Amino acid sequence: MNPSNDSIKRIAVLDASAFLAGFDPFAMRVEQVTVPMVEAEILRDSMVKMRFQTALESGKVTVRMPSPQYAAEAKAASGKAGDYHKLSETDLQLLALAFELKHQGIAPQIVTDDYSIQNVAKQLGIEFSALATFGIKRLLEWIRYCPACHKQYPQDSKFHECQVCGTALKRKPKRPSK
Repeated sequence: MNPSNDSIKRIAVLDASAFLAGFDPFAMRVEQVTVPMVEAEILRDSMVKMRFQTALESGKVTVRMPSPQYAAEAKAASGKAGDYHKLSETDLQLLALAFELKHQGIAPQIVTDDYSIQNVAKQLGIEFSALATFGIKRLLEWIRYCPACHKQYPQDSKFHECQVCGTALKRKPKRPSK
C-alpha cells in the first residue's frame, strides 16, 4: 500500500537566491530548512539579513548540516549531471540536505533560482521551485566547448581551457533530440 502524497511530510530547503529574490518564510506553512553557508551568503544585504534572522529567531527556518554520506552523493550526482564546476560548496550542501531528507521519507522541495542546483535536483528526483526565473523544464545535458576553435569536451572534463588553443571553455545545454 502506497501512502498518498498528502501523508508525506514536506520541507522547503531554502537557497540564498530565495532570500535574495524576496522569499518570505512567513508566507509558507511547511517546515523550512537551510544550511549554515546560506547565512554567510546573504549577510551582505541588510534587509535580507534581517528577514533571515527574524525567521531563524522565530523558529520558522532552521539550519541543518547534511551528513557527510549525502554530501558525497550530491557531489557524485553533480559530476554526473555536468554541473559540479558550477556549484558552490553551499549549493552542494543544499543538495545533500535535500537528498538526505528524501532518504528519510520526507518530500523536500528546494527553493532556488540556480539552474545548476535545479538540474542536479531533477537528476536526484527532488522537487524544486523557482522564484525570479522560470526554472528548468527538463534535465539538462551539457556540452563543454571552446568558443574559439569549437572543440567539444565531455561534460565531466577536468579541463578549464581548450587543449588545442588555450581559450577558456564554456558550456551550453545540449539541444534535445527530436
